[in-house]
Amino acid sequence: MSQPLHDNICESQLFERLYKKYAKNLHDFLYYKFGAHLNPQDKVQEAFIKLWQNCGKVAPPKAKSFLFTTANNLMLNAVAHQKVILKYNEKPQRRNTNETPLFILEEKEYHIKLQKAIGNLTEAQRVAFLMNRVEGKRFKEIATLLDISVKGVEKRIYGALKKLREEIDEL
Repeated sequence: MSQPLHDNICESQLFERLYKKYAKNLHDFLYYKFGAHLNPQDKVQEAFIKLWQNCGKVAPPKAKSFLFTTANNLMLNAVAHQKVILKYNEKPQRRNTNETPLFILEEKEYHIKLQKAIGNLTEAQRVAFLMNRVEGKRFKEIATLLDISVKGVEKRIYGALKKLREEIDEL
């Protein structure tokens, strides 16, 4: 059942009067109760948005109660969220691996060798090799992109692999 127009919060003039009447008090209430770190001004705005979204359901005499209850609940939700964040940050993050420092060092050295070996390839070999191995393109796609035959792509990639095997013992 709809309320009369002069008694309806959905009317913008009445809503504006409610905002002017309660916004500062609501902000002060939230600020005094929870402090500034949870941004009480945002919660005031959110409470008024919720009032506007429910304007047809809330009677004007109940608006103040609705606003304060809603804003308080929004702040309590923010506090709960902060607690979850703090609890997560307190837990030590596991970074256990089975990798020994020697393995990590060898991996870095291998990566450097690989980058150097790829740098020593001809431009045609390097482009075809990286398109195939890094981007995952098929020989036919590479041939189309480079405007060469599939056999030409195969020759470039196999040549690159042969050079890489010669330069890197572990490959």
